[in-house]
Amino acid sequence: MAAVLGEAARAEALRRVPQWQAIRDGAALKRVFTFRDFSEAFGFMARVALLAEKMDHHPDWSNSYKRVEVELSTHSAGGLTERDFVLAEAMDRIAAG
Repeated sequence: MAAVLGEAARAEALRRVPQWQAIRDGAALKRVFTFRDFSEAFGFMARVALLAEKMDHHPDWSNSYKRVEVELSTHSAGGLTERDFVLAEAMDRIAAG
């Protein structure tokens, strides 16, 4: 099982994903992605879903038209782990196209 990051490690990892914010007292990450339209948002979600399956690490997310709201946390560890930051970075790259 992945280890929950301590406060210093979490702060350092947050620098790698500046568009994400720590929520729930540092137990999760959150970001809202906004795309041109529903098709682009859904395509993003499909690409992330394939990666998430490979990683066996799945986001909590919702979609409304061109907006995708994402929360990441390693539920089995009870907080943020390196896996969350790796997935956040990958999602940023996918969104950037």
